[in-house]
Amino acid sequence: MSEEEVKKVGTISHYFPKISVAIVEVTAPIEVGDTLRIKGPTTDFEQTIKSMEIEHKKIEKAKPGDSIGLKVEERVRENDIVYKKLA
Repeated sequence: MSEEEVKKVGTISHYFPKISVAIVEVTAPIEVGDTLRIKGPTTDFEQTIKSMEIEHKKIEKAKPGDSIGLKVEERVRENDIVYKKLA
């Protein structure tokens, strides 16, 4: 994973395993359709954003400072880093 390929866009602050939703503290703009890589000590996978929500309302774009709900395909853990693939 080189610096040119990805950009840090947030951190996982909470995970709801029953519904596979992660709460992401957003630090750079992301939008539906972006490919994310979520990485941590025991986490490492990629997925495309299919849906995001703020306060149970669907959104297309998230900006720095937002706290969003993100449906994830695998288990994530608090403090995992969320990267956006640039290539």
